[in-house]
Formats: sequence, C-alpha cells, structure tokens
Amino acid sequence: MRKQPLFKRLAALAAPLAVAAALSAPAAVSANDYNMEHFWSAQPEGTAWVTGYGECWQSLHGPGDLEPCVVAAPPAPKEFTVRLNFEFDKYRIENVVNDSELRRLDDYIAQVKNSEVRERISLTGHTDAKGSDAYNYQLGQRRAEAVQDYMISRGIPAEDIVSVESRGRSDMLPGVDIYSVEQRRVKINAEY
Repeated sequence: MRKQPLFKRLAALAAPLAVAAALSAPAAVSANDYNMEHFWSAQPEGTAWVTGYGECWQSLHGPGDLEPCVVAAPPAPKEFTVRLNFEFDKYRIENVVNDSELRRLDDYIAQVKNSEVRERISLTGHTDAKGSDAYNYQLGQRRAEAVQDYMISRGIPAEDIVSVESRGRSDMLPGVDIYSVEQRRVKINAEY
C-alpha cells in the first residue's frame, strides 16, 4: 500500500472542518439576531440595556454616565377588610350587630363567586376584655370559625380561606373602650 502525500492527507482532514465552519456561520448570526430580538431591547441612546425579563444591564467598558434603569415597584396587593361585631359572649352569625358590614360581606362573596381571581382570605376572631384569656381565646376562635362556615356555605371555596385564628382579648383596638362591642369582632382580610 502506497502512502499518500502529506498535503492530500491534510486536505482530507481540513475539508470537513471547512464545510462545518461554513455551515455554522449563518446559524451564529441568526442566533445573535434571535438573542437581540427576544432577550434584549435597546433603549434610546445614552441609557442602559434592558433584558426581556426587565433586568437592567450596563457594560463595564461602556459609558459610565448612564442613568440607572427605573424598576417599577410591584403593585400592592388589593385588600378587602370587614369587621363583624358580635353581641356579648355570642359567636353565631345571627348575633352580628352591624348588619351593614354583613351586607358588605355578602356583596363581597357574590363578587368573588363571579370572579376568576383567587383570593387569600384570613379570618381573625377577637373578644372584649371580660373573662379569662383561655375563655376569650376559645370564643374568638368560635367567632372566626362561624364566619368561615358562613362564607363556605355561601360559595367561597374552602381553600381560599388560608387562616382562621383567634387573638382573644390580646389585640384590642386602640382608642376604643376595652369592653366595647367594637372589640368583639371578626376581622376578614382578603388579598387578591
């Protein structure tokens, strides 16, 4: 078997490499165009670059006098709050003394049932200062659970109610008589 000259062997090795390089060049250019279009958006001249994810980037070797990117603050969660006040030593819904707040709760329930937005509802039961800590804690819990049952019976999904708790008499409203009906309440907070 006769040995081929060196340049023919090198040419045989170099040919596939040259073809591969020629085929990959347009792909590199199109990938760069893709990156520019989908991951970067050029701001007006003299400002920073912003990625498609909203991140600000500035070159270490570029102009140093660029204005920093303005990052918008996330919107604050919308909240809905109702305070249902109860008669002394009572926890059933029929013992709620402020009917206007109960109507607001009913309107809210109707709105939630017709919405696709998921709510995060927390219920907190409170009492006035009469009675022991242990008794008031249980009474506050019964009030919160009564409101939970009421909301579920009206169509609120149980999984939307993320917490049902009692503060008993430990979290009094400031500036309100500690024995007042305003202290005997269930606070309903909803974030959406």
